[in-house]
Amino acid sequence: MLTLYCFGPGANSLKPLLTLYEKGLEFTRRQLNPAAFEHHEDWFKRINPNGQVPVLDHDGRIITESTVICEYLEDAFPDTPRLRPDDPYVRAQMRIWTKWVDEYFCWCVSTIGWERMVSRMARQYTDEEFEAYVRRIPLHEQQVKWRRARAGFPQEMLEEEMRKIAYSVRKLEKRLAESPWLAGHEYTLADICNFAIANGMEKGFAELVNERDTPHLIDWVRRINERPAAKKMFAETPREKLERPGQPAPPAGTAQTAHAEHAAPAQPAARSA
Repeated sequence: MLTLYCFGPGANSLKPLLTLYEKGLEFTRRQLNPAAFEHHEDWFKRINPNGQVPVLDHDGRIITESTVICEYLEDAFPDTPRLRPDDPYVRAQMRIWTKWVDEYFCWCVSTIGWERMVSRMARQYTDEEFEAYVRRIPLHEQQVKWRRARAGFPQEMLEEEMRKIAYSVRKLEKRLAESPWLAGHEYTLADICNFAIANGMEKGFAELVNERDTPHLIDWVRRINERPAAKKMFAETPREKLERPGQPAPPAGTAQTAHAEHAAPAQPAARSA
């Protein structure tokens, strides 16, 4: 039996979600509420002591880290549609791209997402409420990030992250001008893992991702969104709302580009809360 603990279909949670749908595997989705800090509750920290999603439970065996989960599913279910190339060189190219998104791309997008969405959510709590929630976060680095989100990220940090995002967009566009998929001519985990961060950037970062400047990137995002597995995933998986329970929804048109996981809690892109 497969159970996936996750947030909504964005950022790191999207990676194993879309992988499960692409492989046609039956699983139970346990969707946590980042705005309620549900992933920091004791019951979940007994599953993952780091208090982060996604987490895969396969017959009682716990697997953490989004890209590792995707590779695990490839190993554990080899008779389902393959998302990892057989050719060793092409497989290496796939892993270069999954490593890059985990170590570089998702982090810069995540920081901007935290500033735009998570910061606003964090300020909805009183000082006492906020500190009580933060004390439950197992990882010191995540506590620091939450407090920074509430106070506001330094402008120089935001400018540097935007520089990295612009570089990342150019890197993706250049590669996708050369081949239909990131690892070559096959749709692989490289595409799923990078799509998890890039999807929605034409709205959240329209000055960088648009038909004029990044036509190949736009086309790649649309092609993945049109895949049956992606359509089914988005239809069946609610997007999380980074709103304190009982708070009104943000005004229409508000950019929703956070990355709940990388944020810890928001959407679209990032790591785990």
